[in-house]
Amino acid sequence: MAHLPPDVYLTNTFMHSADVSPSTPKLQLQLSIPSRDSMYYYSDGNTVLLVETTLFKVHRSTLTKEKSTFESMFSLDSDLRSSTTSTSNSGVTVGPEGESDDNPIRLQGDTADEFRSLLWALYALPHELEGVTTTKSSSLKLFNLARITHKYEFRATESWALDKLKTTWMHPGHSHIDDAEGPNLVQLTELASLCEHRDLLEAATIRWKRLITSGKDVALAIGMAERLNLRSLLGLAYHAMLLQGREVWDTDPQLTRAHRIRLLSGHYALGRVCERLSSEPPTLQHHLRCTGGAQVRCNQAWAGLWRSTVDMGKHGLPLQYPDVIGKTMLAESTLKALIEREIPTHGLLDAMQWCKENAMAATAGKLKEMQESLADYFTDVA
Repeated sequence: MAHLPPDVYLTNTFMHSADVSPSTPKLQLQLSIPSRDSMYYYSDGNTVLLVETTLFKVHRSTLTKEKSTFESMFSLDSDLRSSTTSTSNSGVTVGPEGESDDNPIRLQGDTADEFRSLLWALYALPHELEGVTTTKSSSLKLFNLARITHKYEFRATESWALDKLKTTWMHPGHSHIDDAEGPNLVQLTELASLCEHRDLLEAATIRWKRLITSGKDVALAIGMAERLNLRSLLGLAYHAMLLQGREVWDTDPQLTRAHRIRLLSGHYALGRVCERLSSEPPTLQHHLRCTGGAQVRCNQAWAGLWRSTVDMGKHGLPLQYPDVIGKTMLAESTLKALIEREIPTHGLLDAMQWCKENAMAATAGKLKEMQESLADYFTDVA
């Protein structure tokens, strides 16, 4: 494992001369002296680790819980410990890596806050763990804990942190996408995707859908969903942006030229779907009693009912040309009103005595299928 020279830690800046005028640009040498953590530097600890510029002295047995990555890390290191020594620039010989502040084990890619959250979970008493509240500071601690336990394979602790984070983050106090005091919605979604935690990802997706439906952060949702390959969410975001109109696409700084091409492609493709919508009724699963000639009449009645339902919607709410989701939802609500006799049926249901409920289920299935496949319409032009 790599370690820093024991007597000095340098940042990427340069020395400047003391006699240069303060108004003159300077090349400055800045020393970053590691400091001991105020809480997790135990006098009886047997391993010193450096995370950023913070030194932690802890017990190896604590870090090797749950068969974590630290167990194999320390196992590989133990063969070299008896023979490995380092010499500082001043000529002083120091012991093996991790045995002193002068030669700590350096963890790359972690923050001191993340490692502090890990140690909190490993050293905390049961009542301290159960006392996690729904505050933003607790949310940030759990977020850091989930990230670092995933990296170092503390599987049980990772699962606990993600479950707690889902409960904590979904508290009404966590409502804005830009939360300076805790993980924001983008970070939470990235974490859920990274850890493949279905419940947390579903909770984040529900929040994204609310934002998209209200027209907020739609371009941000497109970029995030593309990066994480969240197809269902990506389709809804593209569809919402499509309905905002081209004047919005062309001015939104978060949208690239490729995004705008996909939006144009989606406008054309979904427009064609809308044109065919009334002539392509959802596939109807007939009732067991609906057989033979009755089934033939039922199919004919269903085709007519679907066409009439879609046409009724056209005279209702004014929907945009490519809004296939809105038109299908309107057809669903119209069909429900017909079946429940809230509006006159004019004989449309007479030949569907046994299959009216099945027609509702078929319409709901078609709507769900469209929503899940929306992203497929927003493609690059070859």
